[in-house]
Amino acid sequence: MATTPSKTAAALPAKQLARIREQLKECAASLGGEVSARARAAQLAETYLGLDDGGRHEFLRLIALEFGPDPKRVATAHSAYQQAVGSPAQWDAEAALRAAMRSSRIRILTQFNAIPQGVKFLVDLRADLLRFLDKDPELKALDRELENRLTSWFDVGFLEISRLTWQAPAALLEKLIQYEAVHEIRSWKDLKNRLDSDRRCYAFFHPRMPVEPLIFVEVALVNKLSDSVQHLLDEDAPTADPHRADTAIFYSISNTQVGLRGVSFGNFLLKRVIDDLKRDFPRLKTFATLSPLPTLRLWADRNPEVFAACFAPDLAKIAKHAGIEPDADALRALLPKGEWAADARLARLIEPGLVRLAARYLLTGKSGDKPFDPVARFHLGNGARVERLNFLADTAAKGFKQSYGMMVNYLYEPDDLEANVDAFVREGRLAAVAAVRHAAKG
Repeated sequence: MATTPSKTAAALPAKQLARIREQLKECAASLGGEVSARARAAQLAETYLGLDDGGRHEFLRLIALEFGPDPKRVATAHSAYQQAVGSPAQWDAEAALRAAMRSSRIRILTQFNAIPQGVKFLVDLRADLLRFLDKDPELKALDRELENRLTSWFDVGFLEISRLTWQAPAALLEKLIQYEAVHEIRSWKDLKNRLDSDRRCYAFFHPRMPVEPLIFVEVALVNKLSDSVQHLLDEDAPTADPHRADTAIFYSISNTQVGLRGVSFGNFLLKRVIDDLKRDFPRLKTFATLSPLPTLRLWADRNPEVFAACFAPDLAKIAKHAGIEPDADALRALLPKGEWAADARLARLIEPGLVRLAARYLLTGKSGDKPFDPVARFHLGNGARVERLNFLADTAAKGFKQSYGMMVNYLYEPDDLEANVDAFVREGRLAAVAAVRHAAKG
């Protein structure tokens, strides 16, 4: 049964819809030479950009539903292949089946890719597609094909890594402010501090999107593991000598393009950055993160029995000192507000329970067969290990709201990465130090 566009979206007039359909057919047929094909694709792109949400939804439905493989051709090719299996004609039949399965959608997407700014157009088009997809599952086939194309076009072999400095063009620096997704950049002074001599910022770029960072990572060159993001972001802290640092802390990793969801290159960026840092700063021995636990509170709210168990040993003392009812629900309401952190004795009472909660969340919280925490999925999937849990490491309002101020260090130990990835993929085993495993059982 066909899914209709949302009621708030205006449908395209019949004449305009028919005209777009004909343009798409011409584009899929690849009529004429390369210049004609690019002109048609450019015209279609311009048409798409001029549509409102309802029109864009119908445009994408046209491509998804009317430009797939021809079922009759596929059935004929499949029957011919089955009959040819084991004979000299098998390989030709296989090629014919593969050609029959190739949809016209692919040709349309490839035509868009060829126009100026075509790569960025397709990335933004997929961002629209992802928005519509939740309510219109018939777009899924188009999304799969577009994701597949983007994965090929954004292969890490095509990407360029660049270090971004304060001398970068203002337009690019503005994009860092715009795209920073972990710790908000509050001002130009804040940004300048993050690009100082004891800091590094690296980004991946695509040659066809030279002024659009795809993902960037912010690094602090320090001594020993960091346990406070506020300290790392302190604009008034003295600048350290990066050549005396022994530790590189990755404290923010931001994907910038919604349309590239599912296209993974963050792990390659980190490995490239580690190689560059080791070359430039031979004293560096430790490569680790100071990472948020962005869904800790969400998980705790969904698992109140685990929350209660983690705080049970200290709940009566906490409640008495905080002036709240001695039950876990009252404590769960108190923690996100953050005012309790100013009371040193209350903070000491709360710390053991929060450490236990964070440890259980990381090591036992699941989404399917993967860690519930999205940042943990990324770093543990790249071979890092949970090294240390940090109490009151993020005392910003967002930090308390998401994770009660808790953060975690993931350690990248080059000699262990491959074994950790293998254990994670094959067995779902998470690499973590004994202290964190002990806390999870406490």
